[in-house]
Amino acid sequence: MLTTIHAICLRTVRYNDRNNILSLYSRERGRLSVMMPAGNGREAARRRALTMPLSMIEGIADLRGARQLATVRDMRSMTALPAIHADPVKMSMAMFLTELLGVVVPEGEADEALFDFMADSITALDAAVEGAANFHLAFLYRLGRFIGIEPDMGTYRPGMVFDMLEGIFRPTPPLHRHFLMGDDAEAVRLLSRMRWDNLKAFRLSRNERRRILSVMLDYYGLHYARLTGLRSMEILGELFD
Repeated sequence: MLTTIHAICLRTVRYNDRNNILSLYSRERGRLSVMMPAGNGREAARRRALTMPLSMIEGIADLRGARQLATVRDMRSMTALPAIHADPVKMSMAMFLTELLGVVVPEGEADEALFDFMADSITALDAAVEGAANFHLAFLYRLGRFIGIEPDMGTYRPGMVFDMLEGIFRPTPPLHRHFLMGDDAEAVRLLSRMRWDNLKAFRLSRNERRRILSVMLDYYGLHYARLTGLRSMEILGELFD
């Protein structure tokens, strides 16, 4: 079946000497794995440029059933992302986000709202000048809404404890050990206030960002998937002062 798709590129892996497998998140079909010819010629170089991490593409997908990987023809860019793909810092962040999305976004039905959130976020990252160092933290918090783990900020009061299992604030610690107190609990409120247009207002040190990221990945791990093995996380933690 031939289907027009609009998709975000997540990861490319070598399949054999002739082909690569590209993981996509598409607006029309959700997660897809597609076969792409490998090689070193001009056309192969064009495909690699089109499918860099977080690139947004459109094309005609040939979906032949569950037993056979799809292919995409007439592939072209939906929008240029000159800053992400030219800036080593933003590119490192893109690699982190694609690695994370490859873990937490499941195979299954399409979610147009999730796709639109991802596309808007990518555009915001490309355009960000000040505050880009906080982008991944805001993205992780906001992604929680689409995968069902957004904290319930309606339960927040100053000085309360954040219950990581229930995703709510409590006046006293729960019986289990997965909770945040003090500055860590207040960081949840800080994250809830971040938007793409106000990231520069949150002045965090490198250690503060690393701590917040570590706690957020623990939170994701409790609800969704273990993310402690992300290879790009350590590199990301060293990027910003």
